[in-house]
Amino acid sequence: MKFRARILVSLKEGVLDTQGKAVLVSLKNLGFDVVEEVRIGKSIEIVLSAGSAEEAEKKVESMCEALLVNPLIETGRVSLEAIG
Repeated sequence: MKFRARILVSLKEGVLDTQGKAVLVSLKNLGFDVVEEVRIGKSIEIVLSAGSAEEAEKKVESMCEALLVNPLIETGRVSLEAIG
């Protein structure tokens, strides 16, 4: 079976988000005064083959631990869907 995994990676609470701060300042300079906070993250999409959803999720979790998410400063949230 094929699966599409989406991993949302974001900085842990308390970790300084310099990109987010820069975007916040720029938005305020552009007149968007309603914006109070900006956090920047990344979205990763992977298509993979696995025998089951459980197997696919385990593989993606391993990928996150090995490469995609820095556990010292980031968190990763995985969503999975079967695609045929």
